[in-house]
Amino acid sequence: MLTQTLGFPRIGRDRELKRAVEGYWKGEVGREALAATAASLRAEHWRMQREAGVDLLPVGDFALYDQMLDLSLMLGCVPERYAGRGEPGLETMFLMARGGVGVGAMEMTKWFDTNYHYIVPELAAGQAFRPSAGRLAGELREAVRAGYAAKAVLPGPFTFLALAKTAAPGLDKWSLLEPLTEAYEALLREIGRECGWVQIDEPVLVMGLPGTARDRFRPVLERLRGAAGKARLMLATYFGGVAAQAGLLDGLAADCLHLDLVRAPEQLEPMAKRLPKACALSLGLVDGRNVWRTDLARALDLGRKAVELLGLERLMVAPSCSLLHTPVDLAAETALDPEVREWMAFAVQKCGELRLLADALAGRDVMDALAENARIMERRRNCAKALNPAVRSRAAAVTPKMTARRSPYSVRNEEQRTRLDLPELPTTTIGSFPQTTEVRAARAAFKAGKLDRMGYEQAMTGFIRRAVEAQEAAGLDVLVHGEPERNDMVEYFGEQLDGFCFTKNGWVQSYGTRCVKPPVIYGDVSRPRAMTVEWWERAAAMTKKPMKGMLTGPVTILCWSFVRDDQPRSATCRQIALAIRDEVADLERAGAPMVQIDEPALREGLPLEPEKRGEYLDWAVECFRLASTGVSDATQIHTHMCYAEFNEIIEWIAAMDADVISIEASRSGMELLEAFGRFHYPNEVGPGVWDIHSPRVPGAGEMIGLLEKALRVIPRERLWVNPDCGLKTRDWPETEGSMRNMVEAARKLRRPKA
Repeated sequence: MLTQTLGFPRIGRDRELKRAVEGYWKGEVGREALAATAASLRAEHWRMQREAGVDLLPVGDFALYDQMLDLSLMLGCVPERYAGRGEPGLETMFLMARGGVGVGAMEMTKWFDTNYHYIVPELAAGQAFRPSAGRLAGELREAVRAGYAAKAVLPGPFTFLALAKTAAPGLDKWSLLEPLTEAYEALLREIGRECGWVQIDEPVLVMGLPGTARDRFRPVLERLRGAAGKARLMLATYFGGVAAQAGLLDGLAADCLHLDLVRAPEQLEPMAKRLPKACALSLGLVDGRNVWRTDLARALDLGRKAVELLGLERLMVAPSCSLLHTPVDLAAETALDPEVREWMAFAVQKCGELRLLADALAGRDVMDALAENARIMERRRNCAKALNPAVRSRAAAVTPKMTARRSPYSVRNEEQRTRLDLPELPTTTIGSFPQTTEVRAARAAFKAGKLDRMGYEQAMTGFIRRAVEAQEAAGLDVLVHGEPERNDMVEYFGEQLDGFCFTKNGWVQSYGTRCVKPPVIYGDVSRPRAMTVEWWERAAAMTKKPMKGMLTGPVTILCWSFVRDDQPRSATCRQIALAIRDEVADLERAGAPMVQIDEPALREGLPLEPEKRGEYLDWAVECFRLASTGVSDATQIHTHMCYAEFNEIIEWIAAMDADVISIEASRSGMELLEAFGRFHYPNEVGPGVWDIHSPRVPGAGEMIGLLEKALRVIPRERLWVNPDCGLKTRDWPETEGSMRNMVEAARKLRRPKA
């Protein structure tokens, strides 16, 4: 029985890829050195997987920035504005990802329901594809020379088109399916000569395809199978079940189908019964999205059912999806609570679990390992440190009254305007300010015991003063304290909440070189003490302007953590919401006139299967309201969302009833505002006018153009002016210049006072 992975973390055990790429951007690492680091990491990751027991290894899952960006380049799908700017290949890729002098970056958004961000493919009218698989073919040869069984990995054409955007008004992107299919055929003819398997990823099948695309799915897959030549074709689905799309897969023209049996175990039997006899089945039995050890007994029950249905020879064992979304190796986590650590598995350990499952299903003697796994599962179920009766009682006592503001927005708005006395088109930022080397060094020194509490507080207060003075100098209307004390918008809160633990090196990629170290929620969540009030009070004392309190919302803390899998996610989210509710109340008592509760992950958590979305949105919105509604009408509640499509969920965003929502909008040229206009969103909106993920300073005129677009959709009395997101990744010169331009843009568009 073969084991396989669909993908592996690419950043390296110690984030070697991040340092190499960022060094290249700074001119400190040369092109050859960057290529050598990338090749070394690929070889190391293949070795780690093979030594853990994986038979069939993925090639093409590695990217210097993003695999969808790599695919756009492989297909020759490069927007015209990047043509002739720098050397083709590497320089073009980074220009598309980050922008540069005179040209902005391509749009970026979340990869399905994960916190990974991809670069959105862009399609022009009369789009021509110029396919070239040279890079991928070269990496396949690397793997084969090293003695590995290699499998090429490509996002499929239906997923590519579904996730792409059109640059030409009225262009039907599905009209490009035929030339795109021809481009894929050319790629597969080239790479099919270099490997035994080609994996075509079509997670979009979980969501369903539009009618015109549904009719073409089977014919296109047949053509791809033919183009692959001697290489066998694997169709990979994940992030949910595809049983609702089973009709598309009848007579499947593939040699293997991969199913996510962690998210959708119920799909095994109906899909196995419809599978053509010549087609194998890859069982996604190990969770590729979380850090918990697999309950092998439960996974084996599914595996044995598959053996009954199909026979051992037609099965493979795999993670549910790519292991990109997990940290690399648990071995370095020596500081974790040993009791909690034994419940966990990172990418390397999950590869070992695949081997155990395959051996057990094949009848090999792994009884000792299975017995130890069963003992660990039992110890986890009975661990007292994961259970808090008081937290559970409080969550059970939540009433509908606790999830509603005292008055509707129209009433609250009058009180807030009187209290705040802000100008038309008020300017603000999203929360964080540059996390400079000095800021990070002070935090690290304090954490290592090299800086005492007094010295740490003095340092942080100085950084806060720097942020406040910069905002006042730029002329912003509503200020923030800059968050120098926060390492990460979720980790910071998790460190102060009971029920969380933290890894030392549990990094995962968020976008490009941006890595995050998600907290681990292992038990019931509560707030022992105030988390942000003291820092807010220090900042508020430095200015006469309104100072926002800054919090991360319950859904985002949930989605951006590794969440316990022994109770419903909704139950954990409700516990977090109650903890944030307490913090909001404390900020209001301290005098905060407004509190921002960020929920960038609300859309991300949406299940891909349409039939499951309503239930999720209901409890997610309820949790936000539970966190935010325990305040007076005069206290203004803000929220922030970024890099997500809002059309499908605008009704629920409105139901959150935040007084002000700020959203990412600059990369899309305000396209994301269309949903707010069609829905007639009733509250206030701050569409971003400054792309903070690009290292450039947008001019005031550029921002005015974006605001004029926004004013066609949002009445000026309900329009705010702000960047797309927080500023922690930017440097101070960029930040100060962009803030000045943003304030200038707002002032030029304000009407004269009567």
